[in-house]
Amino acid sequence: MADTPKIPTMSIKLKDATAPFVLAMDVGSTASRGGLYDATGCPVKGSKQRIAHEFTTGHDGRSTIDADQIADECRRIVESIVAFAEDKDLRISGVCFDSFASSFLLVDKQKQALTPCATYADSRCAPYVEKLEKRADVGAYHQRTGVRAHTSYHPARFLWVQDQFPELWEKTWRVMTIGEYVYLKLAGIEGLATSTGAWSGIVNAHTGELDTEILAACDVDPPLISPLHLPTEPAFPTSLGWPALDAIPWFHGIPDGWPSNVGPGATDASTIAVAAATSGAMRVLLPQAPEHIPEGLWCYRVSSDQVILGGALNDVGRAISWLERTVVALPHEDIEETLAGAPSDHAPEVLPFFSGERATGWASGAKASLVGITDDTTPLGLWRGIIEGIAVSYGRIYDELDEAGAQTERVIASGRVTTDHPAWLHILADTLRCDVVPLAMKRATLRGTALIALNIIAPGVDRAVPPFGERICPAEANAEYYRELRANFEALYKALVK
Repeated sequence: MADTPKIPTMSIKLKDATAPFVLAMDVGSTASRGGLYDATGCPVKGSKQRIAHEFTTGHDGRSTIDADQIADECRRIVESIVAFAEDKDLRISGVCFDSFASSFLLVDKQKQALTPCATYADSRCAPYVEKLEKRADVGAYHQRTGVRAHTSYHPARFLWVQDQFPELWEKTWRVMTIGEYVYLKLAGIEGLATSTGAWSGIVNAHTGELDTEILAACDVDPPLISPLHLPTEPAFPTSLGWPALDAIPWFHGIPDGWPSNVGPGATDASTIAVAAATSGAMRVLLPQAPEHIPEGLWCYRVSSDQVILGGALNDVGRAISWLERTVVALPHEDIEETLAGAPSDHAPEVLPFFSGERATGWASGAKASLVGITDDTTPLGLWRGIIEGIAVSYGRIYDELDEAGAQTERVIASGRVTTDHPAWLHILADTLRCDVVPLAMKRATLRGTALIALNIIAPGVDRAVPPFGERICPAEANAEYYRELRANFEALYKALVK
């Protein structure tokens, strides 16, 4: 495979930066990161920090990370950035934070973690999804909160810990997410961002209030959940170990899906953001929740005047990794030529569910299927077929977004898959019948988190425009092929999955 191209970060020299500055942190699947961002939304050169980590996984569905480890990583990041700012005689005007969504841990009255932090991928509560469906009207729950009954959300996890760890549940003062715990440890802050509560499955998507109905169904007292805060309601801690951060706004930690839209500029109903990494997502920001939330999608309240509507795919980069492990190694340029070229009758039709399905069918037990392989099928044909199957999966989300009120003019694509295999966007554009624009930068999520804070503390400043690659337009000559491909996909899905 060719060397990965160097991707810019929009970083600027201090002499070119514009005050005010915010300290932004991001806790992802592989690392904790941070940096200073100026008022235009550009990172300041020399301030970047990164500390690698990894999740602990197990055959029982475990996917966890030590919450105190993350708090320590963030403390070290803050210390380094504060030292940088002091050395450069910069004033920090705010602190903001994002993390992987759908995290879960128990905290006792001494404000110590009772459990490791369960990540979005932790599925040990799977047997309790069915129990939840017996306790609550999950259809009504989805329409209220925009959330399906699933292992990554709080309700099934509530039932799981109550049953499996009653002694820990008895000691629990608060059920927290990783962002809450980091802020508690670093600055003594208590509070849950409305968006993080929404991504946890406990906030009404229409009102932004705590969904006490699902808490009651799970025998959870509302005081076990921290008070909700909108982005306009930061904390102002004092008496910290860092005088530079005293009495300035600390914006409550948000889930990374929201700033992943904001960072590239997908901030209204006209622009859909496509993330294509190990897993994938397609999201759009709307001014209000749809009256009827599509069954295949989730919808989270993020602020007083916006929700984010979308769906996630388990297998995007993961499907490509399977190809790289399983199919004979191929020259990178041959793969790109195949993906950018005309459709082939020798490509199999693929349901790309290598680790189950989330959007739009939520069939967690779904398996990948490759149909139509013949003696003429080549390794490059397998690549083409799997990428087409992934594109159709995004297309199914896209159609439901359209039905729910998206007014799409363009799609912005980002993530490792787009960086490594930009030619796949030709297939995506043809499938969606919409222009696709690749984002030509990295750290877009961290930038988005900074922008959300800057919109509160520096609303009148012009923001820098992120760099984009060449716009890819759908080819009219391929329209009929992709219509037939979608119809065949749906027929296979009905026969093999549901």
